Amino acid sequence: MPFFDFLKDKKTKAPDITSSDRGMLVFENTSEVIRAESVLKANGYDIRVMGPPPEIRSGCDLVIEFPILEQLTIVRILSDAKIPPLQVVPVNSPLLKPVDLFHVKDFGQYLMVRAANMKLTIDKNSLIIVNISGGGCPDVPYLAAEMVGKSLSEAPSPREIGHTLCGYTLQLAYEEMRRLCSL
Repeated sequence: MPFFDFLKDKKTKAPDITSSDRGMLVFENTSEVIRAESVLKANGYDIRVMGPPPEIRSGCDLVIEFPILEQLTIVRILSDAKIPPLQVVPVNSPLLKPVDLFHVKDFGQYLMVRAANMKLTIDKNSLIIVNISGGGCPDVPYLAAEMVGKSLSEAPSPREIGHTLCGYTLQLAYEEMRRLCSL
């Protein structure tokens, strides 16, 4: 079976959950989102980092979508970790729906995953990373130099070698690409 045929059976987004079952945690900055994501995932919570809807943007370009029934426990865990959210918003309106960070584009021989402004492109036959672009952070050229020309299974994780929002969102694209390629 050609590489890309398996994608027809895979989902590129999380399953639809009624918006009344979810909420968004709003933070002051991206560093807090990254730390909160790590804490909540370590505690076994089903969360996703998303783009905030314009109505609740607070300067940070990311929010955490979480199961609203777990709000009290999640806020307590984050407060104990000294990263309380600025705001907790129930997703009870289509206008307040968080924005999916991922976009997948098939260019024939190449497959690109964009997460926020960072893009990771691979050759579908060899799984070699052929391009990294986007963002505007100072570590993007370094990330590209370390990853381009290597296979998805051999390339370093962007989170291990990057230290900015661009490195974080490239990590999201990298993880999504690995998931799509079943690595």
